[in-house]
This record gives sequence, C-alpha cells and structure tokens, in this order.
Amino acid sequence: MKLFHFSENPDIKIFNPRTIYDQTDAKVWTIDKYHAPHYYFPRDCPRVCVWPKEDTKEQDITRFFGMSQVNRMIAIETDWYDRVRKGSIYRYVFDSADFELEEENAGYYVARRPVMPIDVERIDDLVTAILNEGIELRITPSLMPMIKHVLESTINFSMIRMRNANRSNRT
Repeated sequence: MKLFHFSENPDIKIFNPRTIYDQTDAKVWTIDKYHAPHYYFPRDCPRVCVWPKEDTKEQDITRFFGMSQVNRMIAIETDWYDRVRKGSIYRYVFDSADFELEEENAGYYVARRPVMPIDVERIDDLVTAILNEGIELRITPSLMPMIKHVLESTINFSMIRMRNANRSNRT
C-alpha cells in the first residue's frame, strides 16, 4: 500500500518528525489513497469533506447526496476557488512499511523517525483531479452554515484548515 503527503514544496528530500498542535511526540504524517483527494488543495484552504459510513442514516445520505450520484463531497469557500483552480500541489509517495495507522476514519498514518519519499508527483488542474476521483466539489461563500449540519448528522467528515474559514456568515 502507498501513502501520501501533500505539499506546495517540490523539493523535500527527507521528512523529519515534527510536533503539530498539542502533540507530545513528533511525527511524520501521511494519508491513505481513499482520503488523499482531501488534500488536493492549497495547504491553507479551508474545506469540509463528507462521505457516508456504515451507520449513516438514510436521511443524512439524502441531505448531503440526494441530488447527486456520488457518495463523497468536498466543500470550499468562494474566496478560495481561484487559488484551487489555478494551483498545483506535490504528492509525495511513501511505502506504508515505514508507517503505522494513527486514525482510521481520517486515513492518517504516522512515522516517528525520518522517512524518505519513494516518488514525488506534481498535480496540476486540482479541480479536475478532484472531480476525476468521483467527488462532488461544492463552492459556497462560507463553510460555517454547513459545519452545524455536518456536526448534527451521522455522516463521516473531515474539516481541514477551518481556522482560515470565512466566519462572517455564521448561521
């Protein structure tokens, strides 16, 4: 199995463990193939990713996917659309043997020692890359109204870089 790390930097030769947020130990973070498209965005772009899980209620599937033929959606804010459309990202590829599962729901794997990627690939046309994964991309002025609905549902979700979200449209 391959694991991935995404960066706007094309020249990382070795990934050293580091602490983020309130972690107590340093780690190198990677993501599995299923969750990788959640990172086809400029690093600081806030986004909400949703997909059903085994116990998601039918009403929530209808609420989030009722007018779509997909079962995964990522929403971003209008102010970020041009940066996503014009941007590119580098996908670093790793052998999973160097990593252990950290969080299954999010697809996170970690290493606690330095690791070297086995490959790096540039992804241009991020919007097309997302759509080619069978994911619906939604554009909205603010993610804040969606957050309330996601948190009140039984849907699986990932909210990334929300500290950068437009908070002027809370409901």
